[in-house]
Amino acid sequence: MKVPQEEKNLPEHSNGISRRSFLKGFGVTSAGVAVTPVSELLTQLGETATKAEGKLLGPDAANITLTVNGKKMTALAAPRMTLVDVLRDQLHLTGTKVGCDRGACGACTVILNGKSVPSCMTLAVDAIGKNIETVEGLGDYDGKLHEIQESFIEHDGLQCGFCTSGMLMSCKNLLDNNPNPSLDEIKIATSGNLCRCGTYPKVFEAVMAMNK
Repeated sequence: MKVPQEEKNLPEHSNGISRRSFLKGFGVTSAGVAVTPVSELLTQLGETATKAEGKLLGPDAANITLTVNGKKMTALAAPRMTLVDVLRDQLHLTGTKVGCDRGACGACTVILNGKSVPSCMTLAVDAIGKNIETVEGLGDYDGKLHEIQESFIEHDGLQCGFCTSGMLMSCKNLLDNNPNPSLDEIKIATSGNLCRCGTYPKVFEAVMAMNK
């Protein structure tokens, strides 16, 4: 192939690489990327998969260990699975409800390392090594209810009950960190929990009754 006169006159850099040779090399590299096999790309993606317990997770499901209500539990979960799905479908803890599935209603609220979070927006693998509290952990195995549960019953803080588990967890988390909350603090703590039955005043009464 005839080389244009202007390219013949291109100076070489001190390292011996001309602009023409650089562009040729870049073109070959680009072409190589364009025809990279899918299997190789998947391997590259696998190298950046989520790390947990010293192992690579993904893209397929793998066994993970979660600490739920003080107990170690094993579940088969893919990296994309949310905590609420693992709790309900793998660990059969169905007290945590799925409402909006986008972190807007609070029905799936759990306590994660001392903070109330929407479990539908939390990846299960991100909960590895952390303490997870669900509504099942409030009472004991002898049937005795937690104080917040008893107060909800006494003050009629529930109607249909679908939001109740998430509401209970938000209120418990508040009381764990602030045993004597004001009404405004209770409203803020439960602002992420929607109740279509409108039981908010009764919920506030139930929590206020527990002020110490």
